[in-house]
Amino acid sequence: MDAETPDPQTVTTNVETPNLFTDPLTDQFGSLNDVAHELASLQDLATRGSWRSILDKVARARAQSLLNKPHDHLVYFTYNVLALTKLRSFPEASAEIDSLEDLDSSRYHYETYPKVYPNRVGSMVPFSLRWLYALLPIKLGQRQEGLDRLYCLLDFVQSKIKGKEKNVSVSVWKRREVFVMNGIIGVHLSQKEVSVCLSLINDLLNRDYTDPILVSKLGYIQMQMGDLEGAKSSFNVVQGLVEKQGEASNELKNLVSRNKALVYVVGKDYVSAVREYEECIEREQNDVVAINNKALCLMYLRDLSDSIKVLENALERVPTVALNETVVVNLCSMYELAYVNHADIKRTLNSWIARVAPDDFDSSSTRI
Repeated sequence: MDAETPDPQTVTTNVETPNLFTDPLTDQFGSLNDVAHELASLQDLATRGSWRSILDKVARARAQSLLNKPHDHLVYFTYNVLALTKLRSFPEASAEIDSLEDLDSSRYHYETYPKVYPNRVGSMVPFSLRWLYALLPIKLGQRQEGLDRLYCLLDFVQSKIKGKEKNVSVSVWKRREVFVMNGIIGVHLSQKEVSVCLSLINDLLNRDYTDPILVSKLGYIQMQMGDLEGAKSSFNVVQGLVEKQGEASNELKNLVSRNKALVYVVGKDYVSAVREYEECIEREQNDVVAINNKALCLMYLRDLSDSIKVLENALERVPTVALNETVVVNLCSMYELAYVNHADIKRTLNSWIARVAPDDFDSSSTRI
């Protein structure tokens, strides 16, 4: 690639917000609209990436005084902050969230309003709002403040696990623990602080977490440390965990195949890596990690024509899944290598993206 073309990028999973409503508390309700005012509509807009419409809906609900209960205000507040964050309006999102009192204030507890919430106790603050509070300093370049908040959130989650050891909701809090830990690991990895990441993930695994995704993450960290044999060992453990499940999901089978492919890529055996990625795509046609990385391997094999076809076909077949910035950056890099008139081709791609992409898609990824 020439100096103006960035290195191709592998797709990584970078979930920035957990599901807004995963707490078993919501199971007692018949529908999302029983949880909060027109919540189903908000959730549908979020699923479609219509973040500007969410901002409009929240503004209308506030202006028309449609939010009658304290928790309604917090739910809509959370969606508003999330929408601003997704649209990369980080200063506005931070200012909004800073307008709240301490999230552990009694003002945000059900028992403060016994007439509104009879027989209900505990915090009404959505977990997603706590996550956004921790995430926003990172987005604003305030790394240490963000890390401090993330570690405080981790302590909060772990205290909930200890207090609910015999409660049905403990599994939810354990998933949140893994989610927050992954966020912390991501921040440390961005600064190549791999030893800290290794310590964090081993802490989870030492407490009987037999999660194949976690063990895979350990393997990725070991790979970044140059410990290829350690990574292979971790990936073998993952394969054993998945095989123990008998009828494992296609998602877990693909995890095993992608791990094998990654070892082949490191060894520059791109033909074998392509074979593993093809097996993933046969099982799950919307496995965007396998699609992207298969295309990269074909490019490394000097088969630019097929590598471009892989990404173009994915965008045409499953646009809602394949349309992410990493895939588009890689496709545009391939166009720059393959075509003299790459600027015209990228403009055509950019026009298509403008029609189908969610509001938070970064259009600069086409580099026009």
